[in-house]
Amino acid sequence: MKILLTGRSGQVGSELQAVLQPALATDHAGLDLADADAIRRVARELKPDVIVNAAAYTAVDKAESEPDLAMRVNGVAPGVLAEEAKRRSALLVHYSTDYVFDGAKGSPYVEDDAPNPLSTYGRTKLEGEQRIRASGCRHLIVRTAWVYGRGSNFVRAILRQAEKGAPLRVVNDQLGAPTWAADIATVTASLLTAQVEGSFHASAAGAASWYEVALEILRLAHLSAELRPVSTAEYGAKAPRPRYSVLDNGKLRAAGIAPIGEWRARLAVHLKSAA
Repeated sequence: MKILLTGRSGQVGSELQAVLQPALATDHAGLDLADADAIRRVARELKPDVIVNAAAYTAVDKAESEPDLAMRVNGVAPGVLAEEAKRRSALLVHYSTDYVFDGAKGSPYVEDDAPNPLSTYGRTKLEGEQRIRASGCRHLIVRTAWVYGRGSNFVRAILRQAEKGAPLRVVNDQLGAPTWAADIATVTASLLTAQVEGSFHASAAGAASWYEVALEILRLAHLSAELRPVSTAEYGAKAPRPRYSVLDNGKLRAAGIAPIGEWRARLAVHLKSAA
C-alpha cells in the first residue's frame, strides 16, 4: 500500500509518519497546499493508494485576518486531494475539528450532528469536509479536538510559562477533550486496518475546561504557577470558540476500534514520554 502523507512536520503528521511509514511524506516546504497545481503534480507523480492529509492552517485567531489563505489550505486543498484520490480510486484520509460545531448542543457531538462553525477556521475546515464528500472519492474524515503533541500547543505553552514563573490566565468556560497526536495516529492506523470509510470522531475520553487542563499539566509536571481562571470574554481571543465541543466516539467502538483513553491518563503518558 503506497501512502502519500502531507503535513509531516505537524503534531499529527509527525506521529503518522512514524506509524504509517509512508512512501512519500511532505511538509510545507515540499508541498504548499495553497498551490493546487503542486498538489496535482505530486499526487500524479507518486500515484498513491492512500492519501493522508495531515496538513492544515491551524492558527485559529490569525485565520480571522487571513481568511483567503485559510480557505485555500483548509477548504480548497482537500477538494483537490479528493479529486486526485477519485482519479485513482485511492482512499483520502483527512483530519477535521470540533470547531465545526457551535457548542450549543451541551452533550457530546455525534458525526451526523449539524455543523455550525463560529470562526473562519471552523468554516474553512467544514468547507474541506464538504468538498471531500461532494467529490465522491473514498474517504475517511477524522474529527478530533484540542490536539497536543510535538511542537507548539497548549500543553507546551503552559509548561513554558510555568517554568518562567509567569502568571497565567486560562479560560474556564470552554469544555472539550485534549487529545494526544500519537493517539490520533494510532486510531488512524486502526481505521485503515479495519478498511472502513466515512466520518469518525476520535478524541480523548472525558471533558474539561482549559483551566482544568492547565491545573492537571502543572500537577503532573510538579510545577507551581499563578493560575487565574477567566471567562472567554475576559480572555479576549479574536476568533470565537464553541463553549462545548466534546465529541462522541461511539462510532469508533461500533466499528470495533478501541477509542482513545481518558484525557488525564493520556496526558500523563505523553508528559512521561516527553520527559
